[in-house]
Amino acid sequence: MSISLIIVEDLDEVREGLKNFLALSPEFVVLDTFKTAEEAIEAIPRLDADIVIMDINLPGINGIECIRQTAPKSRRTQYMMFTVYENDEKVFEALKAGASGYLLKNTGLVNIIEALKELNEGGSPMSSNIARKLVRSFQHQPSKNAAPVTTALSSRENEILDLLARGLLYKEIADQLTISTSTVRQHIHRIYEKLHVQNRTEAINKAFGQP
Repeated sequence: MSISLIIVEDLDEVREGLKNFLALSPEFVVLDTFKTAEEAIEAIPRLDADIVIMDINLPGINGIECIRQTAPKSRRTQYMMFTVYENDEKVFEALKAGASGYLLKNTGLVNIIEALKELNEGGSPMSSNIARKLVRSFQHQPSKNAAPVTTALSSRENEILDLLARGLLYKEIADQLTISTSTVRQHIHRIYEKLHVQNRTEAINKAFGQP
């Protein structure tokens, strides 16, 4: 079954280029594209797509505010930020608004496809330098836990958590560890259960937010 997408991007060449590239894959179907958040706010709840690919810097209402307004009305839909912004403020604001993935526009096309598939499967894909920013931020937060929570994980699970924190996608982790992508998903599911978290961001915070 195809993954349904909406693209919200004001630059014609980026929007159309991404649409045409994704249309080449039978795994995706682009339901519609929009140049402004104002247009998207009306359409996103109605179209009920699996994923919205959202730029931040839009004319008028920005992409983060667009998510704030539409996420409560389209709870099934996942949001992937696709932007040039990598400063901490924008990253955390987007994640807090409801984005589950965060990719920079210089991400390779193959990685974009893998990230969208991962997001649809419940992951939280993000560019590697964005993941590093999260780790650095959480490492500076005081923690009430005396011992690192990662002692609850097996050596393999710690290894996978470290690769998640570096921003690797599921397929990249599988390739690096010479295991299947489905095995990676199983390990990550157990990691989330053991750490009592729901996604990559929370896992990084729980594991690396140590004094």
